[in-house]
Amino acid sequence: MLGKILLRYLSRYRWLLLAVLVFQLASVAATLYLPRLNADIIDKGVARGDTGYIWSTGLFMLAVSLGQIIASITATFFAARAAMGAGRDIRADVFGKVSGFSEREVSQFGAGSLITRNTNDVQQVQMLAMMGATMLVTAPLLAIGGIIFAVQTNVGLSWLIAVSVPLLLILAALVIGRMVPLFRSYQGKLDNVNRIMREQLTGVRVVRAFVRERIEEERFRGANTDIMVVGRKVGSLFVLLFPLFMLILNVTVVSVIWFGGIEVNNGTVQVGTLFAFMQYIGQIMGGVIMASFMAMMIPRAAVSAERIGEVLDSESTLVRPENGVTEFPVPGSVALDDVEFTYPGADSPVLTGISFAAQPGETVAIVGSTGSGKTTLISLIPRLFDVSGGSVHVGGTDVREADVESLWDSIGLVPQRPFLFTGTVASNLRYGREEATDEELWHALDIAQGRDFVEEMPDGLDSRIAQGGTNVSGGQRQRLAIARAIVHQPKILVFDDSFSALDLTTDARLRQALWRELPHVTKIVVAQRISTITDADRIVVLDGGTMVGVGTHEELLETSDTYREIVESQLGVDA
Repeated sequence: MLGKILLRYLSRYRWLLLAVLVFQLASVAATLYLPRLNADIIDKGVARGDTGYIWSTGLFMLAVSLGQIIASITATFFAARAAMGAGRDIRADVFGKVSGFSEREVSQFGAGSLITRNTNDVQQVQMLAMMGATMLVTAPLLAIGGIIFAVQTNVGLSWLIAVSVPLLLILAALVIGRMVPLFRSYQGKLDNVNRIMREQLTGVRVVRAFVRERIEEERFRGANTDIMVVGRKVGSLFVLLFPLFMLILNVTVVSVIWFGGIEVNNGTVQVGTLFAFMQYIGQIMGGVIMASFMAMMIPRAAVSAERIGEVLDSESTLVRPENGVTEFPVPGSVALDDVEFTYPGADSPVLTGISFAAQPGETVAIVGSTGSGKTTLISLIPRLFDVSGGSVHVGGTDVREADVESLWDSIGLVPQRPFLFTGTVASNLRYGREEATDEELWHALDIAQGRDFVEEMPDGLDSRIAQGGTNVSGGQRQRLAIARAIVHQPKILVFDDSFSALDLTTDARLRQALWRELPHVTKIVVAQRISTITDADRIVVLDGGTMVGVGTHEELLETSDTYREIVESQLGVDA
């Protein structure tokens, strides 16, 4: 998977990679040439006392060194551009893929894991791409070129290379084999840390309300300790590896000095030649160490690439038709026919045999006990989930045959827990329709009974909203979410218990304004409060995932025991 992802995304930057290759070749060639120049200065200049030769060769050596530095910096610059571009493209593709997921896929992966995959995992692949673009050329050429030049320089000492290089490779292979499972475990535990942090930050009020701070701290400490233990094991391998590398390198250098010194003493090798051989040994070792470092980066990047690939290769259950319907024959209508729905991995359906219809402009309410499937039911209307059986029609078209954007554009959903984005009141209200005027925003706020508190805010429509709307109350959040849905100008408004945080007076005024100002908009209302839905054209009663009644308020009081019990429990009506 790692090779597939790197090939797919780095191929877009082939010209940058070609430039990296050219400059890296120049850098390696200069690096391999420098020891020979150094040897010449010692053997032909210093040994003979030829000052002119020392100056001319020294200046040439300086020029080669400057060229090597410039080539290396330029190669790194182009490699960084290619790697950063590839990282940006991977993040964009992962984000685009996740944006197309249904609720089912998001739940399967987990929000925390998806965030980690699009940040930390992409960073690991990006880092490998940047280091690999430079080291992948430098390491093998430096090692192979060093061996060739070292053998040419002195055949008699080459046996030291035949001993030290295999030792380095064996050591690297043993460590890398241990690192692969550790990196896989590390990424999984990082997911867990992110998930716990996300839960605690988003649920901070619940944590404090139930005095669970210490327990949550212990929970986080446990997850944090788990990742520390794995990280420590990885770190210990790194700590063990590089000292051993340096030990082998230093022993090799000492051996070269020892045996080379004997040859110099015997007059069979010149001092400059021995010095060049030592430099080539250093370059060979450097190349092997760089290759080993790259090889150690590969396991972690491979695990990350596998996790990224899982997202990119996942097919959303929300299949978008190639030529989806964009013009609905009966705008505003909703019809469910014998709908059944089962959550992934569940043994039994949560909804069975659900059938009802809403004509354009009608109001249909859905009531039932907690866990009866109300929220799940209305999630099927905008196709957040696909039905397991039966069909859902919006605008006279099966939602599975409709163009998804056109379907969503025709529906304004106000979720049970409305979410506001970081920005201003105006930017949140314009979220679904950027061209909306200020007058339209104020009109929507009038309907949602939100004008008063927005006018009291320091900057009115330009007042800042914190992430999640944490700087406004629950009732204000609900009214802003309702106003946002109204600004969208949908044919169908779906309210998932969206009036629960409102007092009875505000609730009544809001409903009256909705009915009065938006008479042609179909309204699907989930409500726990019976007073909210007594005026509905039809009320659907759910119990245990099945329909146990449908009709007006008066009809259900006569025909539905479940509905009558709900009414009696709230209003004290003797049915």
